[in-house]
Amino acid sequence: MTFHWPKGIQPPVAKIKPHIRTIHGDTVADNYYWMIDYFKKGPDSDAVVEYLKEENAYQDTMMSGTKLLQQQLFEEMKGRIKEKDESVPVFKNGYYYYTRTEDGKQYFKYCRKKGSLDAPEEILLDVDELAHGHPYYAAAGFNVSEDNRLLAFAVDTVSRRQYDIYVKNLETGEILYEGIKGASGASAWAADNQTLFYTQNNPETLLSEKIRRHRLQSDASADVTVYEEKDPSNYIGVEKSKSGRFIYIVSQATLSSEVRFISADNPNDFFRVFQPRMKDVLYSVSDIDDRFYIVTNLDAKNFRLMDCPFGQTDSSHWKEVIPHRKDVLLEDIDVFKNFYVVTERKNGLVQLRIHNLSNGEDHYIDFGEPAYRVSPGPNPEFNTDIIRYSYTSLVTPNSVYDYNMSTRQKDLKKQQEVVGGYNREDYVTERLFATAKDGTPVPVSIVYKKGFEKNGNAPLLLYGYGSYGAVMDAAFNSSRLSLLNRGFVFAIAHIRGGEEMGREWYEDGKMMKKKNTFTDFIDCAEFLVREKYTSKKHLYAQGGSAGGLLMGAVVNMAPGLWHGVIAQVPFVDVVNTMLDAGIPLTTNEYDEWGNPEHKEAYEYMKSYSPYENVEKKDYPNMLVTTGLHDSQVQYFEPAKWVAKLRATKTGDNILLLHTNMDYGHGGASGRFDYLKDVALEYAFLFTLENIEK
Repeated sequence: MTFHWPKGIQPPVAKIKPHIRTIHGDTVADNYYWMIDYFKKGPDSDAVVEYLKEENAYQDTMMSGTKLLQQQLFEEMKGRIKEKDESVPVFKNGYYYYTRTEDGKQYFKYCRKKGSLDAPEEILLDVDELAHGHPYYAAAGFNVSEDNRLLAFAVDTVSRRQYDIYVKNLETGEILYEGIKGASGASAWAADNQTLFYTQNNPETLLSEKIRRHRLQSDASADVTVYEEKDPSNYIGVEKSKSGRFIYIVSQATLSSEVRFISADNPNDFFRVFQPRMKDVLYSVSDIDDRFYIVTNLDAKNFRLMDCPFGQTDSSHWKEVIPHRKDVLLEDIDVFKNFYVVTERKNGLVQLRIHNLSNGEDHYIDFGEPAYRVSPGPNPEFNTDIIRYSYTSLVTPNSVYDYNMSTRQKDLKKQQEVVGGYNREDYVTERLFATAKDGTPVPVSIVYKKGFEKNGNAPLLLYGYGSYGAVMDAAFNSSRLSLLNRGFVFAIAHIRGGEEMGREWYEDGKMMKKKNTFTDFIDCAEFLVREKYTSKKHLYAQGGSAGGLLMGAVVNMAPGLWHGVIAQVPFVDVVNTMLDAGIPLTTNEYDEWGNPEHKEAYEYMKSYSPYENVEKKDYPNMLVTTGLHDSQVQYFEPAKWVAKLRATKTGDNILLLHTNMDYGHGGASGRFDYLKDVALEYAFLFTLENIEK
C-alpha cells in the first residue's frame, strides 16, 4: 500500500506586513520581519506564537498517518539504549568521578568514589531529582574545588544557554545559590577553595562579556569584574590550567585570540596578558614544569607547537617545538607531567602523537579503519602516564580506551552497548572522494547494510555541515540503524568550511568563499547519483544550524536534485540576522560570514542567503524544525523562511514546519525525549519512500 498525504488540508498563511530594508542603495521588502516580535515583546508577539502553533497543527495533521510509525520508531531507538548504565570513571585529585543512569529516568546522577572503585558511592548531584517538574533542565559546568569539599555547577531551565551558578557543600549536602545569573556555565576555582571565577553574559545579545570573581557566600552584585571584553566579535571564558598552577582567561574570535593569566594561589592578582592579540593570529596556552606550550598559527596556516619560559611569554620568546606542515593540521595539545599528546589531522583523519618529555621520543596510536572519529579525554589528571580517548566509526560503537603512554598498551574500558544486539559485520563503511567543480577532491564517508546493491534504487540520506571549521567525523549512532535496517544508505559530505583537510579547507568555505560549501555538497550528491548509490528520486539531504543554511542554499541552487530535505534549526536569514547586532551572537560571527555593513560582504551573502533567494519554482519535500527558545538560531529565521516558501513555491511537494515550544537549539534535555524528533524526521523520510514500518 502506498502512503498518501491527507488531501484538502490547507497550510497556514502568514500575514504580510512589509518591512523595508535599505542599505548600500539596495531596497528590499521583508514581508515577514514581524515574526521577530516574540523576544522583542512587540505588538505581534502573540501573533507569532499563534502562527507557530498553526504550523505545528498543520504538520501534525499531515503526518497523522505516521503516528503509529513514529511511536514504533521511538520505542525501537529507545530500546537500543541501555537505560541503566554508567560512564567509565575518571580519576582526578584522589577521586573517581562518573555518571550513572537508571531505568526509565531521563537524566543522570553525578557520583564519585574516594581512592578506589570499591569505595562507597557518593552521589554529588541527583539531576533526575533536580529536573523534576521542569520541561527543560540542563545541569553543566561541574567543577570540584581543590580540597574536594565543594561542587560548583550551573543550571539552565529555559534552553537559552543562560545559567545560574550554584555551589554544593559536599560534606553537609547543602546547595547554596550564589546569586550568579546569566553565566556561561563554566567556572574555575582558585587554590583557596573560596574564590570562583565565572563568565557573565550580556542579557540581550547573550555574548560572553565579563569575567568576574566571586567570593563564596558574598553578594554576587558586588563581584569584581577582572576582565571585560570590548570587542563584540570575541568569545571569552575562564579556566584552570590542568597543572592547577594558573587561571587562564581566553578571548577568541575566528581569526585572533588573547590569553591572560594569574597564579591560582593569588586570586586577587591582576591578570597579565600572555601575548597581546595579533591580527589573524590564534594561540592557546598550556603549562608543564617551568614552560608554557603554545599552539599557534603564527606564520603557520596549519598551526605549529612552540614553547617559552614562564617569565617571557611574548611571541619574541617563543621557540618552535613542532614545525608547520602543509599536509598536517595541528589541532590541539593535551599536557601531562611527563608527556604531551598532540592531536593532528592528516588526510582528513585524526592522529594522536605521543611525546615523551624524558627521552624525547614520539609515536602514534594505530586505529586501523578507513574512516573514524577519535577524541582525547576526559583527562583531568596531570600526574599520570595514562591518556584516555574515545574511538568510534560508522560501524564501531563508541569505545573508551585507556592508553599507557610508557608501555604503549591499549585497554578497552567500555564499548557502547547496543541493547538487542548489534553485529558490525552486518554493515559496510566506505570512504570515497567526489570531485568538486574546481577539481578539489571532497571526502565522503558512507555506511550501509550488507546486501545493498549499487543500482540507483536505494534511498540515501546525505548529511553535511561545513562551517566554523567544525569537523564532521564518521561516528556511530545507534538511532541510525533504524535507517540502515530499512535499506537506507547514510553518507557524510566532508565539505569545505569544515577543517577536515586542514585550515585551508576551512578558509576556502567561509566569508567570500562560502559558496564552495554549497557547491561541494551538490557535487558530492551528484557523484553519489552517478555512482548509482542512489538516484534523484531517492536522494535526501539533512543539516542543522549552519548545516541548515547549507540545506536552504542547496534547495535554491539545485531544487530538482533532492526528493526530500530536513533542515534542523536552520540559519537561513543570513543578511537580516547579521545586520542586527542586538540578536544573540551576531557580532561573534563577522569573521565567519562577513559584516553586511560593508557593501561587498552584503552583496555576497545576499547572493546565497536562503531567505533572500526563494524563487517561484518547485522545491523538494521539506521538513523544517526549530525551537521557540533557541539562542543560537532564533526561531523566526526558519519561520520566516517557511512562510516565504509557502507564498512563493510552485508544485505540490510537502513543506512542514515543526516548532518545539519548550526547547532551544539543542532540542530536548532528557536522554530519550530527543528521539521523538528523530522519529518524526525518519517517519518523514519513510513516508516519502513508502516504507510503512
